[in-house]
Amino acid sequence: MDKLGEARQTINEIDEKMARLFEERMQAAKSIASYKKEHGLPIYDADREQTVIERNKVFIKDGEIGAYYPRFLSDIMAISKQYQERLISGAKIAYCGIEGAFANIAATKIFPYGKAISYPDFRSAYEAVENGECDCCVLPIENSYAGEVGQVMDLMFSGSLYVNGIYTLRIAQHLLGIQGADIRQIKTVVSHPQALAQCAGYIRKKGFKTIEYNNTAAAAKAVKDNDDPTVAAIASIETARLYGLEMLDHDVNESAMNSTRFAVFSRAENRKLSTPDGNFILMFTVKNEVGALAQALNVLGSYGFNMRALKSRPMKDLAWQYYFYIEAEGDETGRNGADMLRHIALHCDKLKVVGHYSEEVLLEDGEIYV
Repeated sequence: MDKLGEARQTINEIDEKMARLFEERMQAAKSIASYKKEHGLPIYDADREQTVIERNKVFIKDGEIGAYYPRFLSDIMAISKQYQERLISGAKIAYCGIEGAFANIAATKIFPYGKAISYPDFRSAYEAVENGECDCCVLPIENSYAGEVGQVMDLMFSGSLYVNGIYTLRIAQHLLGIQGADIRQIKTVVSHPQALAQCAGYIRKKGFKTIEYNNTAAAAKAVKDNDDPTVAAIASIETARLYGLEMLDHDVNESAMNSTRFAVFSRAENRKLSTPDGNFILMFTVKNEVGALAQALNVLGSYGFNMRALKSRPMKDLAWQYYFYIEAEGDETGRNGADMLRHIALHCDKLKVVGHYSEEVLLEDGEIYV
């Protein structure tokens, strides 16, 4: 056999081995897809892909071909993502509102291959996951302008679901009218109360009357359906495209930094997100003792956990009693974390870890930036 034949025979043998390894790799990808579906995690993880490339490229000893290996790995991971996308495409994602609402936009950006299912309110979306109707839900927990979303925080405290991701979506509000409308004709604007509040200065300046709707997308749909050139909606550019409305003015919200944090809730806890660089959420009530809250907070710091946020909410069934919400940095699943939780529990009537998460940003093109 000549050298060409020998080389081709070698490639054939290597290809046979690679085929078996490829099958094993895709079986592992199938397990990963199942885990991601169960825990409400997106398919794409930029940090993980870069880690795989950096770790594996050192195994290539031939510098001449080493430059090609990252591309080889990227192609394999692209195939793996396509396979996971097909497996997860049936995942049901609950959200509150109608198509075009900001929660719908967030849900479709986080899970572009899932099936987004609309529910009329936060509780019904949350309970759809609890009872197994949906795999996970995407709900707002905080707006940079209006503060926390109390109803969702109450569900976090009393419900059984875990937070496995938090994503920040920039909220840009625009003035939308029917096709051919002129901004000089507008007399009334319609939107969700929070959106109207975010644009209060603009509305006052223009002298518009306001009408409240359950969400921004419902307001936009009403403008489309009523076909009145004197009425405009305040909503997103995605909503304008969805309902065929014309943008009469852009970025009418007072704060250019306006954004909303959305949490992904699922039935399973994702402890793999619990790392020294990660974040976790604690919710608790304190005992009716002098200094109980201060002592509980001191415990957190004494074990080296940095508190990023502290919020309080009134308890619905007990007048003048409150529960507390903490976002902290670190890994509370290790020995140090277990000691911290045991110590802090001495000052609490109720204590629960709601979940672990990495802070991520949803970009305009739908990708997730970690």
